[in-house]
Amino acid sequence: MTPENHRAKAERIEQSLAKLTESDWEIRIEAAMLAGTHWVNFALHKIGVSEMSEDMVHASMTMVSVLRKYKLAEPELIAQLEEIEEIRPLFVRGDMDGGTKAAKRALELLRSIGERARRLA
Repeated sequence: MTPENHRAKAERIEQSLAKLTESDWEIRIEAAMLAGTHWVNFALHKIGVSEMSEDMVHASMTMVSVLRKYKLAEPELIAQLEEIEEIRPLFVRGDMDGGTKAAKRALELLRSIGERARRLA
């Protein structure tokens, strides 16, 4: 996928996120992960770390050597995306209390990821 496509999808998801409320915490976490992944792919493509045919879907499912390459290039972006990914199974798939607070954290992380990615554009 091209960087422009990643950016467009991330921004579209962010626009949809803006329509949700705190009670929609599960989809807020899911959307933060999806938009964050698009922003990370946008950034990695823009700085030439990944080819357009090389999109990361989940940091946790990325081959170790490839993830290391991404972490060397953009350690904070990858760490933030990994934190969102760690929130997801506990609150979206699991039954942990505190989903609203977890969603707020996921959105904070997404905001930071998006700001960094936009600066790289």
